[in-house]
Amino acid sequence: MTLALYGHAFSSYTQKVLIALYENDLPFEFRSLGPDTPQHSAEWQRRWPLHKFPLLVDDDRNVVETSIIIEHLQLKHPGPVRLIPTDSAAALETRFLDRFFDLHVMSPVQHAVGEALTGIAEKKEEGLAYAASKLEAAYAWLEEYLVDRTWATGQDFSMADCAAAPALFYADWVFPIAERFPVLRAYRACLLARPSFARAVDEARYFRPYFPLGAPDRD
Repeated sequence: MTLALYGHAFSSYTQKVLIALYENDLPFEFRSLGPDTPQHSAEWQRRWPLHKFPLLVDDDRNVVETSIIIEHLQLKHPGPVRLIPTDSAAALETRFLDRFFDLHVMSPVQHAVGEALTGIAEKKEEGLAYAASKLEAAYAWLEEYLVDRTWATGQDFSMADCAAAPALFYADWVFPIAERFPVLRAYRACLLARPSFARAVDEARYFRPYFPLGAPDRD
């Protein structure tokens, strides 16, 4: 088995896949994309012309899109932690929550970050306002949904939590989770304490000064 992951340690979607790899202690080579590794960037662009990361290479097969990568790992390299349940109804809930965190939590965060990167103050403020409105709605829904749950779908850690961890990590930096959402705040803290995500966070700590909206002195 030869696995290689092209991505960046500070990328939320790279972290989503790293969590899945770490959960099952799968051996892989991390090929960081950046100015110091032009050979990795060239190979990544050759393998995936749409130039999106992360990209998983399994022997010579290219696997893209984070949810598909995690499903591929479970199919081809199963480990003790099953990230998509065998029960079809439970698996559907897992996939729904996975999409919820990607689309309704991480996407607004990325929008705010993208607008901040323009360097235009008005765009930055507009991006933050948009993210705040979307994240407030997502936080409120999650506060009710997560009641009496240890993890996103219940008692077992799943692909949904792989998505939730980096999404809520960065979302709280962009639009802090208010104290009126104690269940969601506790869930985020639980994710940060999970060894797989704690490892991903620590590996990306060096890049915090580059966060365009300013990284808080916590987490």
